[in-house]
Amino acid sequence: MKKIIAQATVIALGLASLSAQAVDFTAAVGQSGDSTMVYRLGAQWDWDTSWWESSVGRLTGYWDAGYTYWDGDDTSSNHSLSFSPVFVYEFAGENVKPYIEAGIGVAAFANTELESNELGSSFQFEDRIGAGLRFAGQEVGIRAVHYSNAGIKQPNDGVEAYTLHYRTSF
Repeated sequence: MKKIIAQATVIALGLASLSAQAVDFTAAVGQSGDSTMVYRLGAQWDWDTSWWESSVGRLTGYWDAGYTYWDGDDTSSNHSLSFSPVFVYEFAGENVKPYIEAGIGVAAFANTELESNELGSSFQFEDRIGAGLRFAGQEVGIRAVHYSNAGIKQPNDGVEAYTLHYRTSF
């Protein structure tokens, strides 16, 4: 637990150095590949930059920091902290804007076992893809997230989570 608190402090200090812009918050719920319930709370900071703007849409992105609780049985529950840059292609629209997203970041797990998976290390890479709709300062979507240490340490079983999420601006 001390390790996770120290890592959360480092992430928080890093996020404090980001420019003073609006923070959006997300809540997500879903399941892992082995049917463990997954609950996630996150914060995002938009990049305020766009590329390849056209009548079809634009490429943009955000920084994402999150805490995830993996609600397994007594021996397989876990906690993780993650940080990731996420690229978003937002399609043009008046009131509702569909989007797709992808990102690769890092995560730290409280322990190296989750469900029947042996992660090999607390450090994991976080790969994600998702899609959803943005409207009136809010967003709903689906995501698939894969965690793995990329073979840095064996074993490297990895784990996936599939979630529905809601994002809002304050």
